[in-house]
Amino acid sequence: MEKPQLIASDVDGTLLDTFERMTERTVAVVRRAAESGVPVVLASGRPPRWIPSVAQAAGLTGYAVCANGAVLYDIGADRIVDVNGLLEPMVLASVVADLEKAIPGCGFAAERVGSSAIDSRVRNLVVERGYHNPWGDGEGIESARAEVIGHPAIKLLVSHDGMSSDEMSVAARAVLDSSVDVTFSAGFGLIEVAARGITKALGLAEVAERLSVPAERTIAFGDMPNDLEMLRWAGHGVAMANAHPAVLAAADEVTGPNTEDGVAQVLERWF
Repeated sequence: MEKPQLIASDVDGTLLDTFERMTERTVAVVRRAAESGVPVVLASGRPPRWIPSVAQAAGLTGYAVCANGAVLYDIGADRIVDVNGLLEPMVLASVVADLEKAIPGCGFAAERVGSSAIDSRVRNLVVERGYHNPWGDGEGIESARAEVIGHPAIKLLVSHDGMSSDEMSVAARAVLDSSVDVTFSAGFGLIEVAARGITKALGLAEVAERLSVPAERTIAFGDMPNDLEMLRWAGHGVAMANAHPAVLAAADEVTGPNTEDGVAQVLERWF
């Protein structure tokens, strides 16, 4: 690949190590790329409120594709630029009813967004009793099911501590209709439901259009199924060595794992 004109990277399992930190080596090459005029875009399943801490470590102030493409966030301005494909309450209610039958014992949470990363007017994460957060319970506002599904959401999160995410996604896709898509960014019992067609590829394509960069001059890094569409869209899609088998199969290249600065190993060719 020629020197990229746009760099996009997933965060967890890709840019960050197992301690959720960006190493000095990775920070250094990301900073060199940005300082040379090549935009670096964080493309994550994370909501906007989980982006600033990562961006600050590398001095990034540009765009972030959040919630698997549902939200485009301007880091420097702390502003939600665009929201795509909200799940309306009627859709949420139908999805929840179907998933309760397909995945007995699962719990639900809804992610919402306001005008900035943390908008005091919005209850960003609403969880029901029984929802298990793989990253540790305690975040979000515990509420009744009616509150979880009663307002538009950027994504619905579904947990089950006795199943893998792969198992859950197979069961979910068997019962859900074409109005929604299912993906996951962690393997331990969590799937994410979004409106049909909402992917990181959609969000990254919007960033590329705003910056007048063609897909073929874009490089993207990822490790989980929620990165698949982005890696296929980019001119050069790179999977981490620790990636899900489906991501390894779809990538143009496989780099080192996130524990060995896999992103930096590739970017240091040019920066």
